[in-house]
Amino acid sequence: MKLNDALWGALLLLLSALIFFNIRTFPTIPGQRVGPALFPGVIASALVICGVLLIVKGLAARRAGGDAGPWLAFSGWLSSSGKVLAFVVVVAVNVFYIFAVDALGFVLTGVIYLALLFWVFGVRARWNLPLAIAITLVIHYAFYKLLKVPLPWGLLQRFAW
Repeated sequence: MKLNDALWGALLLLLSALIFFNIRTFPTIPGQRVGPALFPGVIASALVICGVLLIVKGLAARRAGGDAGPWLAFSGWLSSSGKVLAFVVVVAVNVFYIFAVDALGFVLTGVIYLALLFWVFGVRARWNLPLAIAITLVIHYAFYKLLKVPLPWGLLQRFAW
């Protein structure tokens, strides 16, 4: 699927508006001129600039009759059942992760997540589960031990390191 640049710009403006709306609720740090809203605000400002530039470019190309194409064009991949399945699985595993990570824990959810992605993208069956386990454990170690990010243990709570 291909979107005209003006539509991408409008989406970026919408995203930046949502970021600006959300960072209003971020707390201020007493005695500090900057707070936790600074970095997301800078990113949102950059998105506004990019969005405006894309809108101007997309509309100018349409007015000039250049190679702007339609506002929305569907690609040939939609006729391939394998590619559509891959797209659905990518979306589904992300939704699964959001809803399952607290109950199952990061390790179990990560293994399922990666195993499904490896399956749909054609990783050999004999490597699928070992790779999913190894990569999940490496990611868990990096975030939990090295970066001190409190990942949920879920069903493995009694085995917490």
